[in-house]
Amino acid sequence: MAGFDKFAERMARGVARGTSRRSLLAWLGAGMTGTALLPALPVARASTHPDAARPEMTSGTPQDPGNPASCDYWRYCAIDGFLCSCCGGTVNSCPPGTEMSPITWIGTCTNPADGRAYIISYNDCCGVSSCGQCLCNRNEGDRPQVRPQSNNDYNWCLGTESSIYNCSVAAIVGTALDQPK
Repeated sequence: MAGFDKFAERMARGVARGTSRRSLLAWLGAGMTGTALLPALPVARASTHPDAARPEMTSGTPQDPGNPASCDYWRYCAIDGFLCSCCGGTVNSCPPGTEMSPITWIGTCTNPADGRAYIISYNDCCGVSSCGQCLCNRNEGDRPQVRPQSNNDYNWCLGTESSIYNCSVAAIVGTALDQPK
């Protein structure tokens, strides 16, 4: 036991020599701040990928090619979450019993039918627990969290009655400007 006491004393004295009260207070303050920020972290939306079991479906128009229930659909180039088209809604509308968040992130996706880039508004549908179907996480054009309007790693269910996330929609809001040549 005496050996353990000497080891503990040596370690404590080494820590005391290498640190000051100010640095200890700084570490404690940083730890308390970090602990207080834990509830602000994004919610994990993990699930299996059930797209393979779904029958092939299309949007129904040649100008809007693809399967809205598949993560490969062209409008989903910057989406992160469950697809509302698999959860009782559509690519543009929330499932019954949920409400669309007025706060959104945006992306620019190219439509393969006409080769034009479109501005897509990704809105979370909120109010009912996650549907858990068709998880899609594509980060094309994702920006750092210092530009939240272009980042998909937040729970965007702010400004709604409930902050419970259900699924995400991808609505076209406009045509992107062509890059100067």
